[in-house]
Amino acid sequence: MRESLVVIGLVVLALGLRSSRAAFPRKMGALTFLVAGYLLFGFLFDCWWCGLIGVVPWFFLPWFELLTRIRRMRLPTENRLRHRQVPDPAFFPNAPEAAMGMEEEGFEHVDDCGWEWAGMQQHFQIYWHPEERAEATVCLCEQGNVAFAFISVTSRDEEGRIFRTTNFPFSPTLKCLPTMHWNHVPCERNAFDQILEDHRQFLRKLKIHPDSLRVPDPDEIEHAIEAEMQEQIEHNLKSGVIQPSGDRHFKYSTRGLFFLWGQFVKDMVRLC
Repeated sequence: MRESLVVIGLVVLALGLRSSRAAFPRKMGALTFLVAGYLLFGFLFDCWWCGLIGVVPWFFLPWFELLTRIRRMRLPTENRLRHRQVPDPAFFPNAPEAAMGMEEEGFEHVDDCGWEWAGMQQHFQIYWHPEERAEATVCLCEQGNVAFAFISVTSRDEEGRIFRTTNFPFSPTLKCLPTMHWNHVPCERNAFDQILEDHRQFLRKLKIHPDSLRVPDPDEIEHAIEAEMQEQIEHNLKSGVIQPSGDRHFKYSTRGLFFLWGQFVKDMVRLC
């Protein structure tokens, strides 16, 4: 009886965590489901290694969404940023602090804009710093009852390479460009001064001299974001991750579905 209550309690806790609007509690909910599955089979067969039977199926759960919603999803091959008002800060508790941190570090506000991707609303607060030779964004993402915010600091050099430090809480859903150098920091690190210092250390580690970086043009930052996304889409079309679906849209190929499954599993293991 006690064992059943433990498993039921963990399932209830997992459901509560998964209903959160924040990314980290939702990931902890996924981990709690794994623990519940492990204990269920361990108690049933009175064999702790049998608990693995209860863990493995959870790694295949993403296929339900992959074969239903994501397989039917159509995304535009060309998308444009539009000027938008910043959403209610109540949905993104860390966003105002991040924007304030950027201003305290000498970054200047450029614009507030956004776009939509298959029902997901993405809002950008864009900043730039000529001396740092960097641009910074607070991105607010909202889809259904899920909302989260993340910070990115980006530098570009004269050779077209992109160096980005971000606390984005998930693995990328498209393959990164060959020119992209991605520095992922833990999502709980949401203080901008920490992320900026991580970015500086990242550049030093890659032996990127500040003089080789381009000074951002505040009038061209939005265009650069759009162009980068367009190049990434073309790169994934060539890689076979996505394929045209007609009417200037694309969909994930079978290879792309396996790519996304690998990213989902990576997130389950990494948690943040």
